[in-house]
Amino acid sequence: MCFGIPMKVVEIDGLVAQCEARGVRREVNISMIQDGQVTTDDFVVVHLGHAIQKISQQDAETAWELYDQMLNAEQGISGI
Repeated sequence: MCFGIPMKVVEIDGLVAQCEARGVRREVNISMIQDGQVTTDDFVVVHLGHAIQKISQQDAETAWELYDQMLNAEQGISGI
């Protein structure tokens, strides 16, 4: 199973963006975004080093909440 990770765009240099999620920063290729309109402070879904979709901040936060729930369940942590 593969997951796209929501990340915030913090810098852009051509078709490469520096994106951050939970204190981790990655270089991301943004050429696959259809309209080509990615700006700093946008949120994107990253898969295998490529931004594949723009999303809202709310959708990014919802995705992280779901990922946290899955990780907690896998680790046997109660209170989900």
